[in-house]
Amino acid sequence: MLSKGRAFRSPALQHSLEDLVDNALARHVSGRVVLVALSGGLDSCLLLNVTVPLARRRGIELRAIHVNHGLQAAARDFESHCRELCNALAVSLTVAQVQVELQGQGLEAAARDARYRAFAEHLSAGDHLWLAQHADDQAETFLLAALRGSGVRGLAGMPSRREWRGIQIERPWLIISRSTLTQEAARRGVTWCEDPTNEDLVFDRNYLRHRLMPPLRDRWSTAVESLARSAVWLQESDGLMTELAAIDLAAAGGDPGRLPLSTLMALSGPRRRLLIRHALERLGLPSPPAARLIELERQLAEAGADRLPAILWPGAEARIWRDHLHLLAPLSAVDPAWQTIWEGHAPLATPWGVYPFELRPPPEAATARLRVGLRRGGESLRLAGRGRRDLKRLLQEAGVPPWQRDRLPLVWFGEELVAVIGLVSAEGWCQTR
Repeated sequence: MLSKGRAFRSPALQHSLEDLVDNALARHVSGRVVLVALSGGLDSCLLLNVTVPLARRRGIELRAIHVNHGLQAAARDFESHCRELCNALAVSLTVAQVQVELQGQGLEAAARDARYRAFAEHLSAGDHLWLAQHADDQAETFLLAALRGSGVRGLAGMPSRREWRGIQIERPWLIISRSTLTQEAARRGVTWCEDPTNEDLVFDRNYLRHRLMPPLRDRWSTAVESLARSAVWLQESDGLMTELAAIDLAAAGGDPGRLPLSTLMALSGPRRRLLIRHALERLGLPSPPAARLIELERQLAEAGADRLPAILWPGAEARIWRDHLHLLAPLSAVDPAWQTIWEGHAPLATPWGVYPFELRPPPEAATARLRVGLRRGGESLRLAGRGRRDLKRLLQEAGVPPWQRDRLPLVWFGEELVAVIGLVSAEGWCQTR
């Protein structure tokens, strides 16, 4: 349903909104593009209207991107309205058609994932993506996080600026209330599409918006602003905690995938958990659920030299070995019978990854065709100045974790083992990156 606001005069509101947009444009990096995420709703349509003249005044290239989730009949109307609006404003529009895959999560979360996949596909590193979320959205996000029992990071809600996969995401109006935006849209005569699903109380955010927020505002007139302000304070606290975790990671050697137990156990429980979550974030891995984190701490306290405990959770796992906590992505199964023929030129592709190594043979094997396979036990190779050495002992000496040993590519020349990729080469053979 297409909506249009009635005329409403408020120069102060106009000045405030335009100042926020212009300040954000002033931070823009020359030569990069600003893209407004245009849903077709009131907030994003107003943001595009306000931004167009300001961007042109500064000589900044402005575009829009609309993601069509295809989840409702009105999706076609939303796309049509976005096209009409961009045509009227002479703004280039990209329309991304996406497939929303639930994969065990709620519809709202799945739609968001699909939307961000589209952003990653259509934006380049360094581009600025502007979202029209406002203080009411922030307040709702805060309450939803609190009801889920989230920690500081979740309660901090949405940051006004952050980097994601090289894309600069900004929310210029995060401190502005929905009512202010509605008034300004009416003053400007902006048209937009009403999303019929916004009235569906099946969705948690809609339930908060329609059933919980009105009585809160009746009782506390500044409820939205206060909740959004609390999120800002929590963002500051989260930033300080990140700084502390970075200091602890540096003291632990700086490798987020390999943390010394001595360093971990010298920290208090909260600080230790903070470091583990920070290390996982640095690795791009999800933090463990509370129950898994408790079990991980128990294993850390009981870890001994002869134990190899592993804690797994969706998207990551933790293993304790040789007095270190190893954090890594889940290991995919490998076929122990896997083999391939290789010419020795980089890269070497395997079903579980690509190895950027080149293997140069001695002169007598210059035209060799090499066979690559996996460990089966009992292998050995001849090393320069050391004679024939057992591979199992070499892997132990090199500190290769047990869970990686059975997926190291072994290179054979005939019946002779001549290299373990990324680790060691036989006499006369040389591997380089």
